[in-house]
Amino acid sequence: MSFIDKVKVTVTAGDGGDGKVSFRHEKFIDKGGPDGGDGGDGGNVILVASRNQNTLAAFRYQKEIKAEHGQGGGHQKMHGRRAKSLYVPVPVGTVATISDGKIVADLVEDGQEVMIAKGGRGGFGNAHFISSRRQTPKFAEKGEPGEDFEMTFEMKMIADVGLVGLPNAGKSTLLSKISNARPEIADYPFTTLRPNLGVVDIDKTSSILFADIPGLIEGAAEGKGLGHDFLRHIERTAVIVHLIDAYQEDVATTYKTIKAELKAYQPALAKRPEIVVLNKIDGLDAEIIADLVRQLKKAVPRGTQIYAISAVAGIGLRELLYAVSQAVTAARAKADEVVEEVRKGMPVLTITDTSDQWSVRFDKRTKEDEPTTYFVSGPKIEKFAQRTDFDNEEGVQRLRVIMRKTGILQDMIRKGVAPGDTVVIGSPAYSFEY
Repeated sequence: MSFIDKVKVTVTAGDGGDGKVSFRHEKFIDKGGPDGGDGGDGGNVILVASRNQNTLAAFRYQKEIKAEHGQGGGHQKMHGRRAKSLYVPVPVGTVATISDGKIVADLVEDGQEVMIAKGGRGGFGNAHFISSRRQTPKFAEKGEPGEDFEMTFEMKMIADVGLVGLPNAGKSTLLSKISNARPEIADYPFTTLRPNLGVVDIDKTSSILFADIPGLIEGAAEGKGLGHDFLRHIERTAVIVHLIDAYQEDVATTYKTIKAELKAYQPALAKRPEIVVLNKIDGLDAEIIADLVRQLKKAVPRGTQIYAISAVAGIGLRELLYAVSQAVTAARAKADEVVEEVRKGMPVLTITDTSDQWSVRFDKRTKEDEPTTYFVSGPKIEKFAQRTDFDNEEGVQRLRVIMRKTGILQDMIRKGVAPGDTVVIGSPAYSFEY
């Protein structure tokens, strides 16, 4: 299966079923009462984080995710069947955003579920509207449409440590030596075409998760090379381990190149705790290694740890892993402290219910005899419009009653509404003649 970590999809929840207009038909009873049942609710779309998923390739050709519609109501007050929710498995670390960039789901734990599109509510059948004043209602509600979004699914690996460096720095070799991962290894650049994960056991009680990020090059943050597609996988890591080939012509410049790319992609990454590792020291004498370390000390921020290792020969790996483990523990503890401080300082907010709010605007007449169009908007009145059957006069009359009770019609009268004017509610638009 190919590795896909970013896709665009259309997510559509199920529509609610329509209510039924029906009257009893019984032997020896000439005119039975209303018995139309309610429609069933549409299915929700729910994302489920699964550690059994490691790519978004399933959505490469399946661009539409649609839940089932609710069933319409039936005779004898029978309710329509409620549609089942559609559960969509995605890799742990998947972030779902809508077109304006708003995050609607961030799945960081195996089994975590988030509803990303809500199904429409089923419409009431005519039996629901029986009252002392309305004995034989001949109308029913339509089901509400389910939510519909254009979404981007983006997978960001959740690892403790991110391995970065130029192509052929030895990241894959290091990962294969210290973990159970088996990445492809070869003596040419860009061998790694997808991020690889590996669990590293530090001792009998602790382990850390490493992510091998495909090789970066200068200009990666602007889209050059292969690594730019995978920079997002570094965002969640607690510590960055920066590998540098000891045989590079200028190790200090090599370090600065990758550091600049991380900063260009996301400035916060440049401040992430890091450990710099000089790799492939087997075959070099101690004096050359010491000189290379001195060059790096001049380039890295003060206090940055530098280790000289050989991933192939296994030189210096134990010392490096203990240092990485300590850095991860410290970084996670600091992150927890920040979260706790933010939580303590957060003000208590009260949520104001705005569902009853509405507004009315109109286009001024260009000629005296031309009809005016009045535009009505508001969460609750738009819901009622969605559920109204505009081909049924009794249904439209009920909507007018609701508009009168909420004060909308009175406001339109104050604004000069006249017979023949058009009333448009919401978007998508529902209209009728006043």
